[in-house]
Amino acid sequence: MLATESPEVFVGFGAPILAPASGIVVATIDGERDHEARRSQVALIPYALSQARRIREGVRSIAGNHVVIALEPTGPFVLIAHLQRGSLRVEIGSVVKVGEPIGSCGNSGNSTQPHVHVQVTDSTIWPTARGRPIVFERLQVDGGNWLPRNGETFTAS
Repeated sequence: MLATESPEVFVGFGAPILAPASGIVVATIDGERDHEARRSQVALIPYALSQARRIREGVRSIAGNHVVIALEPTGPFVLIAHLQRGSLRVEIGSVVKVGEPIGSCGNSGNSTQPHVHVQVTDSTIWPTARGRPIVFERLQVDGGNWLPRNGETFTAS
């Protein structure tokens, strides 16, 4: 495939995204467009050339449509990024619980194919924020903690 593709052809595009943690929503952006997807090296060239501009433009161009959940008033903070335009179901100040719908999978921001980016940081001052470790609970398997391997997929229930 040498051309771009509509994000709608990807199985995840538009799939519901659930809150990965309980807390208070402290930041949202919803209104960035979902771009065409790019799988081939040729289609990635214009995308690669846009990286410097995206960095200059800041969080809106990097994370696209997103939600930030504060686990405690001073953090840590969970960023869920690249959501579908117009899909956010929460706003700043919303109290969310694990598993509540917060939006849909999209292809906004610095994204080549529809997916969701999740990260935990110590701050929402993005240029200086430091990443924090993430672990998942395997409630349905053995109740222990688990860190997915690269390429491993899972479904929250």
